[in-house]
Amino acid sequence: MLVVTLLVAFAVRLSGDPVVALFQGASAPNKTDLERIRKALGVDRPFLVQYTEFATGLLTGNLGHSFRNGQPVSELIREKIPGTLVLAASSLFISIALSVPLAISSAVRKGSWVDRLVRLFSLIGLSFPNFWLALMLILIFGVGLRWLPPSGFEDWRSVIMPATTLGLILTATNVRLLRAALLEVLSTQYITVARSKGLPQRVVLYKHALRNAAIPAVTFIGLQFGGLIGGVVIVEQVFAWPGLGSLALNAISQRDYPVLQGTVAVLALVVVAVNLLIDFSYGLIDPRINVS
Repeated sequence: MLVVTLLVAFAVRLSGDPVVALFQGASAPNKTDLERIRKALGVDRPFLVQYTEFATGLLTGNLGHSFRNGQPVSELIREKIPGTLVLAASSLFISIALSVPLAISSAVRKGSWVDRLVRLFSLIGLSFPNFWLALMLILIFGVGLRWLPPSGFEDWRSVIMPATTLGLILTATNVRLLRAALLEVLSTQYITVARSKGLPQRVVLYKHALRNAAIPAVTFIGLQFGGLIGGVVIVEQVFAWPGLGSLALNAISQRDYPVLQGTVAVLALVVVAVNLLIDFSYGLIDPRINVS
């Protein structure tokens, strides 16, 4: 969190003067007035002083106020974060719901046409940029067939296309990883013993093989969440989705330091929290792992 917030706070100040950005498209005031505005916003102080104030406020939940409209940054984030979290959670749900059955079918039928078809699907999925897939879904289901809203948020149907866009991209990676882990587990001796005892195939796969193969997949999903948040920013723009991605991009274009710093800090905190939960989940998946 310290490194991320420090780098963002430093990088955003390389983008230019936020006071000049306030007057884009209008005549800027004279130098005296500009200096007065810089002093009022606090951007005339040394960088370390500004960052220390931001970091101190972050610990107490005070993220400052937007340069653009004066609203508290915490309120802006509170309005936008539900959309981003809903989109990220929906994407992960779609990915897991598709990855598990596809990976099991591919691993159990290794070398068959099912296995080859699943691997082809994962290869194609890895080749698709998320923004291209998003545009294709909009053209087909939003513009052509008119089954789903092409952009914005109207009702529950609005989440289908953006979540599917991210979910399919994640599925392509997760299928390959889970398939490889299952193939390794299915070749172990204890799986052979379980089968020799006459246990049903369903029990062997889901109770013994899948739980042991899930550790690397769950680990990768946790690491994947950071990339998912990055992908959400692009997909939110394509679908005009009301989330933190749109808020962050607008802050960049407007050089709104507090909004961008606060948004990135919250996103980084979410990623850290998710990865911490993933670490704790190891003990639930495999009781032999001590997470204390």
